[in-house]
Amino acid sequence: MIPLRDTVESRRTPYVTWGLIALNIAVFCYERSLGAVFLPRFLEGFGLVPARFTDPMWTASASFLPGAAISILMSMFLHMNWAHLAANLWTLWIFGDNVEDRMGHARFLLFYFLTGLLAGVVHCLVHPHSTIPAIGASGSIAGVLGAYILLFPKSRIVVAIPIGLFFFFAKLPAVFYLLIWIGIQIVSGTMGSLGSESMVGIAWWAHTGAFLSGVAICRSFLLPAPRPLLRPRFELHWPRLERKWPESNSLPSHRLSSQGGIAPALSRSVGLRAVSGWRSSPSATSAASPRR
Repeated sequence: MIPLRDTVESRRTPYVTWGLIALNIAVFCYERSLGAVFLPRFLEGFGLVPARFTDPMWTASASFLPGAAISILMSMFLHMNWAHLAANLWTLWIFGDNVEDRMGHARFLLFYFLTGLLAGVVHCLVHPHSTIPAIGASGSIAGVLGAYILLFPKSRIVVAIPIGLFFFFAKLPAVFYLLIWIGIQIVSGTMGSLGSESMVGIAWWAHTGAFLSGVAICRSFLLPAPRPLLRPRFELHWPRLERKWPESNSLPSHRLSSQGGIAPALSRSVGLRAVSGWRSSPSATSAASPRR
């Protein structure tokens, strides 16, 4: 299944995701410029080789460049070929913007590097004596996928399924798609540990470890929820009284006489406890007050 897009719209521009994609492309272009003579040495020097941490004698005999720790960081930006680069960056393009939207730019960048570091640690623990350099951004991207499945469980992924010479398109739940992906990593890592030749050469367990790490720590990198607006406990509502009189311009006489005027009657109609300083209608007061 080839993912094409997801159904979640981002609210802010994913500058960090764009920057990581551009940086990976720039480093890969530099790799291509080295040529077939210097490229293998460059990948060995800056790729993640577990034996550099566990076998000092082999490291000395191999005459590696100093700075083994920096190779964990540098290996996140190295790729073997165009297909390797395109697969990683396309996945980052689809899922990275949404996770960055929930974490913010700085937190997402820190999360990206931390999950990539954890992927390298898992790879060194599983293959402590390996002398094959591990390269690629797939460890960090696996952490992004782990965060995505937790933050957007109701999202859907549009995928293309190649069958023969034709492609069939489907919209799958993100949870279903990512569970299939992590299942493939676990099965492939198990087969590689058992000595299957077809599964050797890919850091399956590093992907699995980064994915689970992303699930475990992603909530610690989320932006704080906005605080609700504080409202006063008591609110004063001042009703607007409009002097709208009936067409007769008067009220029944028994209500005027028994209740002591027009004000109590109006107070009951608008729900007020007391109305002071209210003048009755001109017709009701014309007999009492002389004209001027």
